[in-house]
Amino acid sequence: MTDFSAPVSDSTANWVDTHAPLWARPYLRLARMDRPIGTWLLLMPCLWSAALASGLARDLAHLPSTIVLFAIGALAMRGAGCTWNDITDRDLDGKVERTRTRPIPAGQVTVKQAAIFLALQLLTGLIVLLQFNWFAIATGVSSLIVVAVYPFMKRITYWPQAVLGLAFSWGALMGFAVILARIDAAALWLYAGSIAWVIGYDTIYAHQDTEDDALIGVKSTALLFGAQTQSWLALFYGLAVALIGMALWSAGAGVVGYLALVVFAAHLVSQIVRLRITDSPLCLRLFRGNRDAGLLLFAGLVIDALVRAWG
Repeated sequence: MTDFSAPVSDSTANWVDTHAPLWARPYLRLARMDRPIGTWLLLMPCLWSAALASGLARDLAHLPSTIVLFAIGALAMRGAGCTWNDITDRDLDGKVERTRTRPIPAGQVTVKQAAIFLALQLLTGLIVLLQFNWFAIATGVSSLIVVAVYPFMKRITYWPQAVLGLAFSWGALMGFAVILARIDAAALWLYAGSIAWVIGYDTIYAHQDTEDDALIGVKSTALLFGAQTQSWLALFYGLAVALIGMALWSAGAGVVGYLALVVFAAHLVSQIVRLRITDSPLCLRLFRGNRDAGLLLFAGLVIDALVRAWG
């Protein structure tokens, strides 16, 4: 008999393992509701973009409702992406220590059940998307192509983190699409900067699985960079800061926005300095720290937008 209460291998105490109904636990784990960091990281470029676009428009009237809808959408679409990833990776996950007890390889849900759950999450994301203008709807739907192909990239390239960056950074376009019904140069700079950021933090995350990945033939930037990871991180995090800086300049941001970017940059530098690629718990902590880095930048962009709107 399948044990629905059994947590995944690298689980820590969380509400899903301790309080969620037994029947719901496999589905909540498929959607990574026990690991909200991914939702936060997917949401960050959305928040940055919405705040920057609001500052450019000098109008924050729509920002609160946009943030709420983006949060719901990020929760649904991150869950959908993880469910799709688990469906496509079910055979690989069974061979990796950290993922072998995920719901599908552990037999807690069937592929058909996971597919139905995936459809429900996509429907939720669509309902959120339909609250926006038609340009934003079209922009959001376009992201599904990248999301669909991402799980297969680790089989063919050492740069799956770059494809993840394309998907996870889409929100950098969405804020402008929702607030301004267009995509400005600032949005494109922000998108590029976010991609570089994602490549950096997901490389840190991937260092938890390098031994298993090498054994089963899965590729990643962590394996590609190896002992030179800190140098590569300096490159990509440096690019992230420079490109986001270009976005601020293009959107006419003020001093507060640039100060927030400096704080964001300091957080990234701290990650590079502290990183030890053989220390998996440290890699996980540094990876999770990017939520705080992103929130600090967002807070600065909101304050900057308020200054511009009231100035």
